Amino acid sequence: MTQSGPRGETLHQDIERAGFYPQLVHDVVADALDGVVPDSHLVQLETTFDRDEIHRHITVLVLAGGALHITHVDDQQYDEAGHEVMALVSTESVAATRVHSVTLTYAYYKPQQYQPGHPVSEVNLSVAWTGTRNLDLQPAGCEDPQCEADHGYTGMSAVQDVVLRISAEADGVEAVEGAREFARSLRRAALNRTAGQ
Repeated sequence: MTQSGPRGETLHQDIERAGFYPQLVHDVVADALDGVVPDSHLVQLETTFDRDEIHRHITVLVLAGGALHITHVDDQQYDEAGHEVMALVSTESVAATRVHSVTLTYAYYKPQQYQPGHPVSEVNLSVAWTGTRNLDLQPAGCEDPQCEADHGYTGMSAVQDVVLRISAEADGVEAVEGAREFARSLRRAALNRTAGQ
């Protein structure tokens, strides 16, 4: 669901449904909105595995009052034994007209059987506004298992500030469609800069 409702009630419901410190997330989002009524939103909960630890984080994107409001909440262990947890919260508000790129990458299973209305399997939503270039590097190698030479690094460089992956299998078909709807709303808001100039 991406339409936030007349008073933002579906945004609140989607935060509750995600179940990740919902009262904390709701309060932080409300603080970031500073009384502005949300128009459209996207709530994405993700779980990642790092060796013997499980990390959860939630990203809430809200389009309201001509701005994109981004809230991200992570939890991590506060002590070595893992008995205490700390939530780290970041918020950012960006004028929608500063968004210079909204990229939606689609994945379709069995494209040879595609028909109009065929469901999207997953989408990756990338939003950029600062021109920040993210580098994902890893050591390069070769096919020789005995080789000990330094082959340098290989990787990818992308301009992006927020990237979210929404999968029909993990998140549901409705979540994928909601992400597409949010991306359309954000594109319209971002492109208003050229229509208004």
